[in-house]
Amino acid sequence: MGKPTGFIEFSRGKPPSRPVTERIGDYRHVYQAYPIEDLTRQAARCMDCGIPFCHQGCPLGNLIPDWNDLVYKNNWRAAIERLHQTNNFPEFTGLLCPAPCEGSCVLGINKDPVTIKSIELSIVDRAFAEGWIVPEPPVTRTWKKVAVIGSGPAGLAAAAQLNRAGHSVTVFEKSDRVGGLLRYGIPEFKMEKRVLDRRLDLMTAEGVAFRTRMNVGDDVSAEDLRRDFDAILLAGGAGHPRDLNVPGRQLRGVHFAMEFLTQQNRRCQGDDANVESGFPVPRSLGEGGSRIEPITAAGKHVIIIGGGDTGADCLGTVHRQGAASVSQLELLPTPPKQRADDNPWPLWPNIFRTSSAHEEGGDRVYAVATTELTGDASGHVRTLHGHKVSRVVTNGRSSFEPLPGSEFEMKADLVLLAMGFVGPEKSRMLTDLDVHLNDRGTVARDEQWMTNVPGVFAAGDMQRGQSLIVWAIDDGRRAAAAIDQFLSAS
Repeated sequence: MGKPTGFIEFSRGKPPSRPVTERIGDYRHVYQAYPIEDLTRQAARCMDCGIPFCHQGCPLGNLIPDWNDLVYKNNWRAAIERLHQTNNFPEFTGLLCPAPCEGSCVLGINKDPVTIKSIELSIVDRAFAEGWIVPEPPVTRTWKKVAVIGSGPAGLAAAAQLNRAGHSVTVFEKSDRVGGLLRYGIPEFKMEKRVLDRRLDLMTAEGVAFRTRMNVGDDVSAEDLRRDFDAILLAGGAGHPRDLNVPGRQLRGVHFAMEFLTQQNRRCQGDDANVESGFPVPRSLGEGGSRIEPITAAGKHVIIIGGGDTGADCLGTVHRQGAASVSQLELLPTPPKQRADDNPWPLWPNIFRTSSAHEEGGDRVYAVATTELTGDASGHVRTLHGHKVSRVVTNGRSSFEPLPGSEFEMKADLVLLAMGFVGPEKSRMLTDLDVHLNDRGTVARDEQWMTNVPGVFAAGDMQRGQSLIVWAIDDGRRAAAAIDQFLSAS
């Protein structure tokens, strides 16, 4: 703790951001660097709480009070060393994590919590700018070989840790570029891909091998992996999207969010998104061709179904593409502005939040359900039909009852389904490896992160289900430790 009275003297400040009128004209990052003097005051708000519940809120167990104190004392190099002790990719979490640590901050009992996430990002950005983060390949090699399937945050974290332990790691990615959802799911305005590439270049220099366009089961067999590697980690994520089971779902202009976001991310990378098919596999046009339907919101009335982070990512992208109007629909009721009585600290606060995309415009419509989509003579969606709902909780389980007389219609030229994911894709890889799934449809594993197949492990959303980036990194680190132990014993 740097300043005993900092939490009394200073109020929480938002990170500076570019004006809305400027940022919706491009895909560059929304937020700007925190001025050092302002950031130091924010770090000074970290109080002498005795028991830092932020440790409990962070799955990685980040040493948050330590590096807050170091930032306050202008000891930035020690701060990045402390940060890297628990987190391989603080630049990813500093940009993308919803910060459960802030929800558990003791100061948050009756005041605004410390701006932990902004401080974390500032530390790692300063460290890269100063040249303190450099490749650190292992001094010795064990020559044990590990295949990591999937290059999202779980797979990358595991690869980094296993390489650090001296094992030879190869990461297999089915798409044409490394990064998984970090590459093609997260919009540039939330994380510019230069941030991802910067870290991947470091991992490559440290000895991690990456192989793209390698869909296990098709481009490389599970049998070959079992033969050529001493251990395999399944970290392919939970990419099977939740669908909308209503009449009219088959109409043109109705797409999963990841189809839409992937295309725009490809455009930002300089690709022809209408030709290059990749992660995830979109709806094809024609007989067995690789050409995919171009998706754009330009000049259209857009409806996003789903009020979470993916829906907000679609919202920000829709603004930048020049939609005529956009509405984001959510089944749940409007969250309260402050914690409800049944949502006490240090639980994650289920409160009304406004992301950068919401600041840019669009309507948010709560407590509604879609009943039907109708289209024109050409088979393109034109109208969404729905009704308002009332949430009913029985024995702890929620159901949603339609409100009589609440039916409505909305113009819809483009409908984006951002309702989350139900688990991993049931791919040939899982079939060929003969790994078991649990009752939730995710890959089953034991306490040592191993599946029912000896030497085959699982981490991240593939075994957890849809979750947060910080959980994925933690899973990858823990699975890597289990694999290292397995290899050391073999």
